[in-house]
Amino acid sequence: MTTSRLPKSFTLLFSIVTTLISYYCFGQDLPSIKNFHPTDYNAENQNWAVSQSPEKLIYVANSKGLLEFNGAYWKTYLSPNESIMRSVKVVDERIYTGCYMEFGFWEKNQSGNLTYTSISQEIDVDIIEDEEFWGIINIDNLIIFQSLKRIYIFNVEDKSISTIDSESRITKIFNVDEEVYFQKFGEGIFTINEGEEVLFLDDDVFKIDEVVNIFGSREDFLILTKDNGFYKLNKNVAVKSKSSSNEILSKVSVYDGIKLNDNKLALGTIADGLFILDEREEIISHINYEQGLINNTVLAVFEDVTNNIWLGLDNGICYINTNSPYELHYENKGILGSVYVSIIHDGNLYLGTNQGLFYKKLNSNDNFGFIEGTQGQVWSLKEIEGTLFCGHNAGTFIIESTQAKKISNVQGTWKIAQIDDRAELLLQGNYDGLYVLEKYSNGWRLRNKIKGFNNSSRYFEILKNEIFVNHEYKGIFKLKIDKSYFAVEEVSIDTTLKGSNSGITKYNQDLLYSYKQGIFKYDTVSKTFIKDNFLSKVYTPKDYESGKLIVDENANILWVFTKSNITYITPTGLTDEKRIKTIPLSSKIRNSIIGYENISALNSHTYLTGATSGYIIVDTRVSKTENFSVRIGHVLNGSNNTVYEEKNIDSKGLYSSDQKNFDISFYTPEFNKYVKPEYQFQLLGIYDAWSDWSENSTASFDNLPYGKYTFNVRARIGDTVSNNISTYTFEIKKPWYISNVMLSLNALGILAFLLLSYSMYNHYYKKQRRELIIKNEKELKLTKIQNEQEITKLKNEKLKVDFQSKSKELAASLMSIAKKNDLLRTVKEKLRISKGANDVNSVVGLINKNLGQNDDWEFFQEAFNNADSNFLKKLKECHPTLTPNDLKLCGYLRLNLSTKEIAKLLNIAPRSVEIKRYRLRKKLDLVHKENLVNYILEL
Repeated sequence: MTTSRLPKSFTLLFSIVTTLISYYCFGQDLPSIKNFHPTDYNAENQNWAVSQSPEKLIYVANSKGLLEFNGAYWKTYLSPNESIMRSVKVVDERIYTGCYMEFGFWEKNQSGNLTYTSISQEIDVDIIEDEEFWGIINIDNLIIFQSLKRIYIFNVEDKSISTIDSESRITKIFNVDEEVYFQKFGEGIFTINEGEEVLFLDDDVFKIDEVVNIFGSREDFLILTKDNGFYKLNKNVAVKSKSSSNEILSKVSVYDGIKLNDNKLALGTIADGLFILDEREEIISHINYEQGLINNTVLAVFEDVTNNIWLGLDNGICYINTNSPYELHYENKGILGSVYVSIIHDGNLYLGTNQGLFYKKLNSNDNFGFIEGTQGQVWSLKEIEGTLFCGHNAGTFIIESTQAKKISNVQGTWKIAQIDDRAELLLQGNYDGLYVLEKYSNGWRLRNKIKGFNNSSRYFEILKNEIFVNHEYKGIFKLKIDKSYFAVEEVSIDTTLKGSNSGITKYNQDLLYSYKQGIFKYDTVSKTFIKDNFLSKVYTPKDYESGKLIVDENANILWVFTKSNITYITPTGLTDEKRIKTIPLSSKIRNSIIGYENISALNSHTYLTGATSGYIIVDTRVSKTENFSVRIGHVLNGSNNTVYEEKNIDSKGLYSSDQKNFDISFYTPEFNKYVKPEYQFQLLGIYDAWSDWSENSTASFDNLPYGKYTFNVRARIGDTVSNNISTYTFEIKKPWYISNVMLSLNALGILAFLLLSYSMYNHYYKKQRRELIIKNEKELKLTKIQNEQEITKLKNEKLKVDFQSKSKELAASLMSIAKKNDLLRTVKEKLRISKGANDVNSVVGLINKNLGQNDDWEFFQEAFNNADSNFLKKLKECHPTLTPNDLKLCGYLRLNLSTKEIAKLLNIAPRSVEIKRYRLRKKLDLVHKENLVNYILEL
């Protein structure tokens, strides 16, 4: 079959479809799409309508109820009768909704939550059985609700209501130039005039095909149908549009469509996603599941105030950033791989990746082609005097259009650079040092390796006659090379500057080094790197991610990559003054290889930066989000033992002492997939310092002490800060036990306690003083007694000593007497046996006289009385019948003398002493068992 034999319409359709397939399958640049799954918004799958409030909050009619999205989190409000919500329309501060057998409006209360007011239950008109409300429009002070059988016109001012009934099914209702139009299926398109329906168009197509929307004005209506595309009015006659899109739209089922603010059309279909058409109704974009939608059935299309297109899907919700400055080209098939470098050369866009070198015509929709022979890692692309050099893991290549010519087999070419004043030579850094390329008649070739330096030379710069090589783990090498570039003459290394992912480059003839602590500039006088305070403003150590610096020599721009954004330094006007600008594209979004970031200019305002799976195109012309605000969403409060409750956010909060736990949410209703709002807050009264910037949209405070607090929050998008600081003021009361009343009572109690304590202390002190005086008197008396006892003790000890002395004297005397008597007896006996009897008798008589005298006893009695004065006296008192001899015997017994010793002293026989002892016992009345000596000693 030949094409010429095909019907013209089929040929045209085939051509259009082929063009679209080619357009969509080969590098189409799609806007950013943000999808929300049912699990994200925690409701049902189907979403029937979308609207937006003046505060930019998004409201969605969901099968479960009304959804609210503030840019930070979703909130679900169940439909009044738990039926499917089919329609939603925000008018001023009210959100009007329609569902099964019910319509009304929602308003925010003081806690920031929506409360529902029914209109349908307050009117005098009975709702039709099983009626559902599919559409809502507003004109002036009228809110118009549309079901399949009736139109309700509600006057907001006087709350009156009128109706228009229909036997036929009403498919949809439209507001066109502040006039109401609606379609009755099988009858045509009607308008309303003075509260009555008026037939407007009764063309057959509008009787059998559903009208999706009506655009334009009465003179040039553009009518979109479900199955037959567009129709235009020509003298009130419907004529099918001749646009090529009609052929495609006639093959799909259009469910909803709107006109965008830029006069483009956005059409949602059943099973075919979204079509974007230009003003001529020509398709310029087709977005479906393959291009990023989570579902191809579009039930609702809505454009918000910032020109994002919202889609209510059969299974989810999404928005499309039509004005996004970013186009992400993620390559899911793994053909391109990770992009390490890009460049434009001779009308081609080249991408160097870990898979090899790829190319395509600039600004074309072609696929990228692969340049044979470049399989593997590409490290660099550099154009020098019209020649494109490729640094590759396998060596060095020259790229000529789609061909690669290898000029060096030395592995691992990091970088290639020109040498000042040596146009015939190039310097390249490799894994194992520095090499020199030279130009000859047929091109370039490897000349030599520079001897004396074998370290990896990924980053190097030439400054006058010296080469600086940065090694992130060792430091900065400074090499002096001979004039012919064959050998290193001198090597020095600065180890004070080194760090992970550090970089070195030359910008405006200044040698710059960057690492975590900032950007440093080489001072040719001191021969050291000095921190550049202006350039170091680009990032903080906390925001640092990579020290790689990229210079766009044509635009004189210096690019820096941080965690939060891409920053570039550019000259201002005709002066040398530089200005720092930022592109709010975080490392998380750009997903580049850390330390191998790259960016190249596609034109004066568009740049390409590589990612781990594809690349991103950035348009610097797209204006930043300038005028935006931050708001407090809700305040949850509770104690350690109670459930949190939402509180009034419009007035100062006053809480009891146990309500000391708070969860405060906040939001910025800005919708951008790749640039997320960040928040910073403080709680004056306890945490006066601002927190770190974070995407977290809630702040929690637990166990706050009593006092007055002011919560402040602000937001930023990129480097632009919100135009306001949202505030919530609250106070936590003192606990009852330290309230003012209790403090007063406590003060009185303390005062009374002090007075009582003073009185008791005074009484106690006086009592203690009295007791102390008594105690001291007792102690004095006791001391006196103790002193007297001590004196007595000393006297007794002295008496004892004297007694012992006297006893010794008495004993000595007794012994002397005994010895004398023994001597006399001895002499006596010898005289008896002497021959001179007369003389002897006289001597014996004299001796007997001396032995019988009592002088010894009198001496003994006197000495004994001196030693033990009370004994004899006491003995006489106890036993007055005792004779002097008895007393003498008692004295000897007191001295514990033996019977023999006593016999000698008494000059009698020991037997006589025993008799005396016996008689003495009787006089003393001692019993048989009682010891005589012990009795006398104890007396």
